[in-house]
Amino acid sequence: MTLEFVYDDRARARLVTEAVSREVGRIDDERSQTTIERDGSVLTLEIDARDLTALRAALNTWFTLVDVAERTAEVGDRIVDG
Repeated sequence: MTLEFVYDDRARARLVTEAVSREVGRIDDERSQTTIERDGSVLTLEIDARDLTALRAALNTWFTLVDVAERTAEVGDRIVDG
């Protein structure tokens, strides 16, 4: 399964990619593996899972990690702009 996250600018995509890419390999197991790439302002996660349960677990994990990275970046923007 491929997930794409499109950002307004390259800097935000780079920030989120760097934050979540640290988890690649740490979360993977024999049931699911994930690769991550960034092309400009697009972050792409490719999840390969053996079964639907493993896919659901991987999706939940990666959506949560990306969401936390995005919200943290937004808070950082407010602090810097504030």
